[in-house]
Amino acid sequence: MRPDKAFHLYLLIGQSNMAGRGAVASQDQQIHPRVFALDRDCQWSPAADPIHFDKPIAGVGPGLTFGKSMAEHAPSVRIGLIPCAAGGSPITVWRHGCYWDQTDSAPYDNAIHRARLAMTQGALKSILWHQGESDSKENEAELYEGRLVSLINTLRADLGMADVPFVVGTLGDFFDQPEARLVNAALRRIPQRVRRTACVESTGLGHLGDRLHFSAEAARELGRRYAQAMLGLGDKESIQTTR
Repeated sequence: MRPDKAFHLYLLIGQSNMAGRGAVASQDQQIHPRVFALDRDCQWSPAADPIHFDKPIAGVGPGLTFGKSMAEHAPSVRIGLIPCAAGGSPITVWRHGCYWDQTDSAPYDNAIHRARLAMTQGALKSILWHQGESDSKENEAELYEGRLVSLINTLRADLGMADVPFVVGTLGDFFDQPEARLVNAALRRIPQRVRRTACVESTGLGHLGDRLHFSAEAARELGRRYAQAMLGLGDKESIQTTR
């Protein structure tokens, strides 16, 4: 059976702020009839937060609101979210064969496996990335940009999609590690370094009280910003394509 071109897939990767740590409310349990998530067992289910399962504390992240926003922009398609973020993971474990003990997983290999499986059923439209807190350290932040460029190129090659859009997001303003400014600067330069990429700003978004994780309200807004960035990449015709 051929993949359904009207089933639009989005790969969600990074660390805890992509997975989501916001408190789940009733609105996060409301099902959209055309938005689905690939669960732990690689089965499609109606999407409701938490869609990630990297850690027991997974909560509200940007993914669900992003998916619902994309569904509203493309009323003739279904949206498939592929949650693969791994809480706490530095960018150095987002490589083939690398294991991350906090989530008892191989983040990169897991993402490739799940994405390829999903792509037998639908069309991959973008990869969303939010990560960098774990790399906001001396002797690591300076290397972040090169590592991210390499990751984008490797992901595209392994998925066989050289032009699949890649959208990154900046770290929260509240994350006050000195090296975070270097990571954010690197993230903002990605659209100049790599074709078909965009950077989402997290300016003004609040935290849970830990100065690390976005609140549920902030995560939802971040999801809307990811959707706007995706639409702004100039692929609106493709996003609207049905069959």
